[in-house]
Amino acid sequence: MNRRQVIMSTAATALSASAVPALARQPAGASMPQPPVAKKIPVVIEQLGRTRTDDYQWMKDDNWQAVLRDPTLIKAEVKAHLTAENAYREAMMASTLPLQQTMFAEMRGRIKEDDSSVPAPDGGWNYYVEYKTGDQHPRYMRVERQGTWMVDGQPVTKNFVMAPTPQLLLDANVLAEGKAYSEVSAASHSPDHALFAYAEDAQGSEVHKIYVKDIATGEVLPDVIDSATGDFVFSPDSQWIFWTNRDDNGRPDKIFRRPARGGETTLVYEEADDGMFIGVGRTADDQFILIGIQNQETSEARYIPATTPTAEPVVLEPRVVAIRYDADHWGDRWVIRTNADDAIDFKIVQAPTATPSKANWTDLVPHTPGRFIEGLDLTSGHLARQERADANTRIIIRDRAGAEHEIAVDEPAFALSLSGASEFDTTTTRYAYNSPSTPTQTFDYDMATRERTLRKTQQIPSGHNIEDYVVERLNAPASDGQLVPVTVLRRKSTPVDGSAPLLLYGYGSYGIPMPASFSTNRLSLVDRGWIYAIAHIRGGSDKGWGWFLDARKMTKKNTFTDFIAAAEHLIDRKYATTGHIVAQGGSAGGLLMGAVTNMRPDLWAGVIGQVPFVDVINTMSDTSLPLTPPEWPEWGNPIEDAAAYDYMLSYSPYDQVAPKAYPAVLATGGLSDPRVTYWEPEKWVAKLRPATTSGKPVLLKINMEAGHGGAAGRFDYLKEVAHDYAFAVWAVDKGWETA
Repeated sequence: MNRRQVIMSTAATALSASAVPALARQPAGASMPQPPVAKKIPVVIEQLGRTRTDDYQWMKDDNWQAVLRDPTLIKAEVKAHLTAENAYREAMMASTLPLQQTMFAEMRGRIKEDDSSVPAPDGGWNYYVEYKTGDQHPRYMRVERQGTWMVDGQPVTKNFVMAPTPQLLLDANVLAEGKAYSEVSAASHSPDHALFAYAEDAQGSEVHKIYVKDIATGEVLPDVIDSATGDFVFSPDSQWIFWTNRDDNGRPDKIFRRPARGGETTLVYEEADDGMFIGVGRTADDQFILIGIQNQETSEARYIPATTPTAEPVVLEPRVVAIRYDADHWGDRWVIRTNADDAIDFKIVQAPTATPSKANWTDLVPHTPGRFIEGLDLTSGHLARQERADANTRIIIRDRAGAEHEIAVDEPAFALSLSGASEFDTTTTRYAYNSPSTPTQTFDYDMATRERTLRKTQQIPSGHNIEDYVVERLNAPASDGQLVPVTVLRRKSTPVDGSAPLLLYGYGSYGIPMPASFSTNRLSLVDRGWIYAIAHIRGGSDKGWGWFLDARKMTKKNTFTDFIAAAEHLIDRKYATTGHIVAQGGSAGGLLMGAVTNMRPDLWAGVIGQVPFVDVINTMSDTSLPLTPPEWPEWGNPIEDAAAYDYMLSYSPYDQVAPKAYPAVLATGGLSDPRVTYWEPEKWVAKLRPATTSGKPVLLKINMEAGHGGAAGRFDYLKEVAHDYAFAVWAVDKGWETA
C-alpha cells in the first residue's frame, strides 16, 4: 500500500509503425518535433512560515479520487496536455521503434509461454497457476493429490490408476476480456477446498472487487465485495471471509467479515490512525485469524481464535512507537519477529498461547547485529527463517529442539528466497535460487533429512548459456566511509575499459533490498555490450535494518550520495565513463533518480524515472493522498516539523530543479496510479524542460489505462520494458540529434 513496489517500467506503447501518430512520421528533412509548452499558473503556498511557488499545481485533478476509479473523468485540459506529451515522446523516439520491436521479440522469446508453477500441496489437492501459449494472464488450477500426506497428524494415502484431470478454478484471460486493464491481485481457496475467491483490480487504481466462487458448481456467488484493497482470508472453518476495506482516500481503514457464501457484513476492526496500514490473514497452524496493523516504524497485531471466528479481536501487544513485531503461531506457542530491546536487525521470541504480551516474551533466536532476520515460516516441526547480510541472503532451518543448519550458496552475488510450506503438517519447505546470470531454480527441501529436490528450472526457449556471463560484487566507498555493495552483470566478451555503456539501477527506501536476481529482460541490454549494475544503497536493508535506518528522515540524502558513489566507483574501476551511464529507478527509486539528476547531471547520459515520487514537499503536505500520513515516519512531516520541511525541500527533485545541463530524461506514470499520482512526473517534466541548458530531451510517458505497476498483461509489460531500454540506448547514442 506504500510506494514500495519496485517496478521496471510503467507505461504502455504500441510498437508497430502504424501506431505512431502523424507527429512521429515526419518526412526526411522535417524540423525536430516541438515539445508541448505547459502553461504556468503560479500558486503561492505558505507553510510553517515558509513560502514556495508552484507553477504547475493545476495539473492535479481536484477530482482525483473519482479519476482513480474511472480514468475517463480526468479533466479535459490535463488529458489534452498528457496526450500531447505522449505524442511528442513518440515522435522524438520514432527512430527507436525497430529496436523496441526487436527487444520485445527477444524478451518474449525468452519466456516459456506454455508454463506452470510448481504445484503447492494442500490436503487432497495440488494448486498451481499455468499459462497457455499466447495468454497474457494466468489460469488458476488444481489437481487431486497422489501419494501420502499428513492430516491432523495422521497419514493419508491416495493413488490413482489413471492421472487425475486438472480442474480450472479461474481463467484470468476470460476475466480480462473487453477491459483495458485487469489484474487478479490475490486468489485463494477455502480451507475445506469448496470455495475459491479472487480479487480483481479493473482500473489499475488498486480498488478491488472480491468474488467468491463455488468450485463444485462453477458459480460465482452473488454479493460481490466492493471497495477492497485486495487483501482477504477465509476463516479456518471456511464459514467466513474477512477482508480489508479501501476508503475514499485509498487507504485501508476497516476489516469486515461476512459469511463466505454471502450474507450480512459485520465490522470487525476499524483503525482510527490514518497513518497505519492494516491487513488480515491466518496463522500457519490455522489456530488464529490475525489482523496486522503497522506503519514504517510501529506495529501491532490482534488475533481471533479459530474456534470463535466471530469474536472480538484481542490485542497481542499494544503498539509502542518505534517497536515493530509480527506474529505467527507454532502449534503450542506464539513466535514473534521483533526489533524490541534494541534488536536493530530483529530477533525471534516466543510466548505462551494464552499470554502472548511482551512481558512473557523469551528469546528463541537472539539478535545478532548485521544479520537481518527478514522473515520466517512455520511448519509443525520446524522454523525456517530468511536472513540478509552484505546484500546476500541465506536460509536457516531450526527444529523444535533448537538444532539449526543453513542452506548455503557459494557465489559472489545471488538471491535465495524462502517460499515456505503451503501446509503445516509437513517436513518440506520450498525455496528458490537465482543470480544475475543464473535462471531461477525451485527446490523442495526436507528439513528433517536435509534432502533437496529440484522441482523446476526456469527455461529460456531462445537459449541461455550461463558461462557467457560474469557476475561481480564491488564495494563502493561512500562519502562517510561506508562501503556500498554494487552487483555487476556483463558478458565475458564485454571489456572493462570504460568503453561499454552501463545502466545503473537503484531504489533505496522503506528497507526494501534490491536482490541480486536473474532477469531475462536485462539480457537485451547486456547482450548488446552493456553492463548492468545494481547499487545496494542505504535506505534498503541490503546490509541489515541499520542500512535502512541510516537513510530515512533527516539522513535521507545518504541514499542519493551512495548512488553517486556507486557510479563514481564504477567509473574509477573502468566499468563505465562519465556521461555514458543511464540511471534507472522507479517509485521511491524515482525520487532517487530526480535527486541524482539535480545533484550530478554530468554523470548520466540518460535518466529513467519510472512513476517517480519527485514532488515530495507537496505530496507529503497533502493529507488527502493515500500514502501521506502513513509515510511521515519514513520522510518526516513537513506540515508540523519545520526541520523536516527544510530538509525535505533541500532534496525534493521538483523543488530543486534549476538551470543546468541536464541529461536526457524519461519520466513515466500511470493515470490511475494511487501511489505516485500521474501529476508528479507530469509536473517534473514541465519544470525540467525549460530549465535544462543541455539541449537534451525531457520526455513524458503516461499510460492512460494503467496504474503504478504498468500494464497487467505479461506481454504488454514487455513492451514497456523494451521502450525504456530503447530509450537508454537512444540516450547514449544521442538519437534525438536525428529525430
